[in-house]
Amino acid sequence: MAGAIIENMSTKKLVIVGVILLLFQAFAFMVGGLIAPSPTTAVHYLAVKCVDITKHRVGTKWFMPWGPNQCDKIQSFDEAMAKKVEANNIVFAVHIPLPNKEMSPWFQFMLVILQFDIAFKMYNQIDEGAMAMIDVGLAYRDDTVSEWTEMAHSFEQRKLNCNFTTSKTFENEGRYYECDLLPFMEVGSVAHKYYLLNIRLPVNERKKINVGIGEIKDIRLVSIHQNGGFTKVWFAMKTFLTPSILIIMIWYWRRITLMSRPPVLLEKVILALGISMTFINIPVEWFSIGFNWTWMLLFGDIRQGIFYSMLLSFWIIFCGEHLMETQLFEALAVGRGEVKMCECCVSAIKIFPELDLHPTNDSKDQTERNRFSVYWKQVGPIVFGSFCLFIFDMCERGVQLTNPFYSIWASDVGTELAMAFIIVAGICACLYFLFLCFMVFQVFRNISGKRTSLPAMSKARRLHYEGLIFRFKFLMLVTLTCAAMTVIFFIISQVNEGHWHWGEHTVQVNSAFFTGIYGMWNLYVFAIMFLYAPSHKRYGDGQSSGQCITGDAGGNSGEDIQLTTTITHVDGPSEIYKMTGKEAQE
Repeated sequence: MAGAIIENMSTKKLVIVGVILLLFQAFAFMVGGLIAPSPTTAVHYLAVKCVDITKHRVGTKWFMPWGPNQCDKIQSFDEAMAKKVEANNIVFAVHIPLPNKEMSPWFQFMLVILQFDIAFKMYNQIDEGAMAMIDVGLAYRDDTVSEWTEMAHSFEQRKLNCNFTTSKTFENEGRYYECDLLPFMEVGSVAHKYYLLNIRLPVNERKKINVGIGEIKDIRLVSIHQNGGFTKVWFAMKTFLTPSILIIMIWYWRRITLMSRPPVLLEKVILALGISMTFINIPVEWFSIGFNWTWMLLFGDIRQGIFYSMLLSFWIIFCGEHLMETQLFEALAVGRGEVKMCECCVSAIKIFPELDLHPTNDSKDQTERNRFSVYWKQVGPIVFGSFCLFIFDMCERGVQLTNPFYSIWASDVGTELAMAFIIVAGICACLYFLFLCFMVFQVFRNISGKRTSLPAMSKARRLHYEGLIFRFKFLMLVTLTCAAMTVIFFIISQVNEGHWHWGEHTVQVNSAFFTGIYGMWNLYVFAIMFLYAPSHKRYGDGQSSGQCITGDAGGNSGEDIQLTTTITHVDGPSEIYKMTGKEAQE
């Protein structure tokens, strides 16, 4: 009969395949650690204070902090007071990038963080819950002589969360508050060479606008973008891995469709996993080099979310489909010998009715195991959680498509909601991993219970099944390792993104971790599709006929008795399927 490749391939060939995959995994880590630079770069900017002397504005005027057309500058607010320059006429200008440098589409995105330098004054302290109103405009151009083109303009509010670590006395006037970093801007593509930010802090005492925010001395910005070198390595990996997974997926499904029976649930789920891996692999990011696609960040999050959902669901179904039923063999006394019957071999009951064999609940189990609805309790929360994360992402990056200055972290409600999403997502990821470990423990426990049936078999069959059990256990441990690394990667990526929002955690995510985890996903999916594809091997009649029911011909005979030759056709269940069943997962 034909089984899966994991059952029929020789141990030597399996070891070779495993070593090759392990070498590719090591190479994936080395690509990020030795070839690619760090994933992101942070550049610090100090805003230049420009004076807007225009009394009647006609259109938008842009103020350059340096260059041939630089603005009229002041060094401090004391100088502004001496020159009788009002606060509403001061524009904080920041040019991105620094002089003699250019931005590049290889940078992929641009995240800007804002920080106020606020000095302590006894008669101008920061009020509790103070909000800073910011009038900000963003412009771009692709050479140093053309006019600036407005890209976005918005009025934004940011809550000041500042602490003064020393006593508030006259002696300590002039010391600076310690203020948290504030989310300021995020652009989903870097399609232009030069960007210009003009920031105003309008003051209106009657409307309480920018009143009680302390004495702001300077505005500092931190621009974060993806390194161009890392982007090239990342694109190269995607370009190489896409055809690899696509070819193995087509090969796998072709082997499945060549069988006379319809595909079972596990085979369908493996195909869906391959499709989701291919979807996340397709290097559509290449188009972002030539097109200003600001939605690429959102699209990347959606692709990654679909893959996460499919991968987590696959692991649940993968373990569930291999959980063993409470009985594997049924022993019935026949004369002086003993017959062992594999419960899935129902045809033996029809062939030998005189033996009074009774099927157990495994036949019902084989029907249930091929239904996706059996797993709704486990897969449902995964889908619901992914949908909630999608809504959360749309609430921020979806809005940023039209307003790059919007941030869900800008308000107290948004901050609490975002923090709740991240914390709950991390807790759910840990609980999922613990539940997966529990399922694997159940599988191992059941396998250990069934090993008591193996000594009654002939030596050849016992070694065959022991080999299958070892291979399956090893694959389950690899699955657990991949699950643990995926959960760690998910949590670290969330915390790392949150660092720039709340400034409490510093997590250095290096290139090796990114490329290594990404390579691990592809290698795991590749291995699953390869190992669970139907094998081209077919046993001889003598061996295949004795796969299910064996016995002793009498007290003096140690050879297996072949009770049936029509148990299963060549496209029937695999050895693991015949050994394993479904256990309730309540």
